[in-house]
This record gives sequence, C-alpha cells and structure tokens, in this order.
Amino acid sequence: MNWSSAKTIILKNKEVREELKKNETEYKIIEEIIMARKEKNLTQKDLAELIGTKQSNISRFEKGNYNPTIDFLNKVARAVGKQLEVRII
Repeated sequence: MNWSSAKTIILKNKEVREELKKNETEYKIIEEIIMARKEKNLTQKDLAELIGTKQSNISRFEKGNYNPTIDFLNKVARAVGKQLEVRII
C-alpha cells in the first residue's frame, strides 16, 4: 500500500482527522527542522553537539515525544541557519 492510499483510509476516521488537526503545528515545526537539518547534511548527533544537548533529545523531538521550549527551538533554528518566527494569527 502506498502513502496516498493509507492516508485516504486514515483520514476517513473523524477522530483521527481531528487529532491530526490539533497537532498540525507541532508536526509542521518538526518537519521543517528535519528538512533544514538534512539540507545542512547534519546528523541528529551533529545537531545535538551544535546546540549542547544529547542526540537522544533530538531524536525524541523529531519523533514528537519531546515538548521543546522556545529556547530549544531558537538554538536548533540557529544551528541549521534559520530563524525562529512565532506568530499568533
């Protein structure tokens, strides 16, 4: 089964759709950081060393199992050559 087919099946469930929507911002931040890390050809360990943390913390963050602080996100953004922007719209 390809992702498109799986996604169609998953999104038929209203509870799953609502839960995904609630976590959309978190998923987007994680996705952007992973992409930026890979663009810089950094491993999780490399990134961890740049910001002064453990590789396991980066792994937990990228899996969505870590609730990052703004300070953590700022450090990560700077390490991958980006700038953190937080907006309420």
